[in-house]
Amino acid sequence: MNTSKPITHWRVVAASVSGTSHVKNNQLCQDAHHWQILPDNILVVAAADGAGSASLGKIGAMVATETAIENLSIQEISRRTIEKDDAVVQSLLSEAMIAAKKAVEEEAVACNQQQKDLASTLIIALATPHLVAVAQIGDGMAVAKDITGNLTAITTPSNGEYINETIFLTSPRSLDSAQLNIWRQPIVNIGVLTDGLQMLAMNMNEGCPHKPFFFPLFDFVASAEDKTIAKEQLVKFLRSERITQRTDDDLTIVLAALSN
Repeated sequence: MNTSKPITHWRVVAASVSGTSHVKNNQLCQDAHHWQILPDNILVVAAADGAGSASLGKIGAMVATETAIENLSIQEISRRTIEKDDAVVQSLLSEAMIAAKKAVEEEAVACNQQQKDLASTLIIALATPHLVAVAQIGDGMAVAKDITGNLTAITTPSNGEYINETIFLTSPRSLDSAQLNIWRQPIVNIGVLTDGLQMLAMNMNEGCPHKPFFFPLFDFVASAEDKTIAKEQLVKFLRSERITQRTDDDLTIVLAALSN
């Protein structure tokens, strides 16, 4: 009798679109995202929101997300190690954050700009079938759903000393203010999004993710067979009146589901 466990793999659908305010002003989307499935079925995701006040916020967001994923992809990572050792996970995410910050600083020098001109937030997530770990600087959020249907916010929007003040990767002592959380459960879904969607995706009074927002999206990615069509459908959803009536900001969401 064959008693081997079914092989699972990640299905991922992600998109970044310009908010209606940027479309009206002929501005580019300032958000960026990047993801990769590493050997041993380890998913790494990064999302960033370029600061509206930063002239090169889009470049900062792109450099930060691409560098974070590249840094993780060259590490020797095994599921056995990261599913058992919090210190290893924390080190991996911290090093990815440091690498992203350094890369943005170097890009600012190359562009003859100040670091604040490339300011962006940054969320980095690492997931296996039994663990989700997230490091975050600034607003946006990362959530996960376990096999029992429990939906949990791994990170939540992080502000500065004052209301509506956002901490950016290029901010002084940004690394000291980073959230770094690990959730160990049998995982079914994860979602990472920038702040343009957080008012729709989160019950701000209770500080918890909004199930009616996430569950249909998680069902969508779980059944997505064609990646190209699925991305087109996600972009259409983000540009729909249902969304744009409630937010005019740039929008990024990365959705992932474990499937047999």
